[in-house]
Amino acid sequence: MHSRRHFFGAAAATAVTAQFGMGDSAQAPSESREHMAHPGVDPAKRTSFGPVKQIHAGELDVGYVEAGPAHGQAVLLMHGWPYDIHSYEAVTPLLAAKGYRVIVPYLRGHGTTRFLSSKTPRNAQQSAFAVDIVALMDALKIDKAILAGYDWGSRTGDIIAALWPERCKALISVTGYLIVNVEANKMPTPPKSEWAWWYQYYFSTERGVLGLQEYRRDLARLVWKFNSPTWNFDEATFDRTAAAFSNPDYVDIVIDNYRWRLGLAKGQPRYDGLEKRLAAAPVIKVPTITIDGAHDPFTPPGNGSAYRKKFAGKYAHRTLDVGHNVPQEDPQGFAAAVVEVDGF
Repeated sequence: MHSRRHFFGAAAATAVTAQFGMGDSAQAPSESREHMAHPGVDPAKRTSFGPVKQIHAGELDVGYVEAGPAHGQAVLLMHGWPYDIHSYEAVTPLLAAKGYRVIVPYLRGHGTTRFLSSKTPRNAQQSAFAVDIVALMDALKIDKAILAGYDWGSRTGDIIAALWPERCKALISVTGYLIVNVEANKMPTPPKSEWAWWYQYYFSTERGVLGLQEYRRDLARLVWKFNSPTWNFDEATFDRTAAAFSNPDYVDIVIDNYRWRLGLAKGQPRYDGLEKRLAAAPVIKVPTITIDGAHDPFTPPGNGSAYRKKFAGKYAHRTLDVGHNVPQEDPQGFAAAVVEVDGF
């Protein structure tokens, strides 16, 4: 999930992103393949809205589902934590029926997505996820896509829209502008906010690491209920997503993500240039719709006003009568926003 202590970060700097060779995936297979079972993965339980495919992209073997016409306008839907691709199982067919090519990937550390090398650091700083998605777009030969997400997915879409606007036709960002400035993020917020982010501090301890390892399902269920107090999900819905937490890198990725945001884990040097640019809180200029969940405990007050100035292109804001997991709680509203922003 997201911190909000970063809206107005400092120190501008520039960096060359070519070091990542946004074409890293050019050496990987451009043809995706249907799901090949990894140890501990039951494909029948993994997804209820299409076969899971795998493709080499950057440093990952990415698991994803796809729907809609192959030559339709591409839409990438990105999940958050502790969630997975099933947040979009109802959104996907709605968009596919409108003629969109819909791609829903498991983020690193989730589901069937795997690192290609055991030597690759299990790094989870914000820019790593954005580089992953750009690499996936390259592997799938997608030049430009509508990017839509919530939680970790919002942040990833925000970063790509800010740093590589040529790859982003339009943006859906739940809870607005989520790019993190680590230095600014060290400053305290009102106690009520700090209390809501208890798990971030829990994960800063070794006790929290052990707790996530042993109680990952119980912890996720607790977070779901807190994040979405009006969402009456059933056990089958939770189980479909919880299966994604059996990924062997899940604990390492979750822990590193939250520790990095608090300045307790160092990022990888190869991402330093990108992080310097992000620390300047770059304005997003692509067409954007931001969405707040009316019952989301992390939604800032002011109907989007807290982050409005960070979006300089054509813009609209929507507040939906749901909690944190917007696409799963209101798939029709989320899909409608995607179609609307495509027309901006």
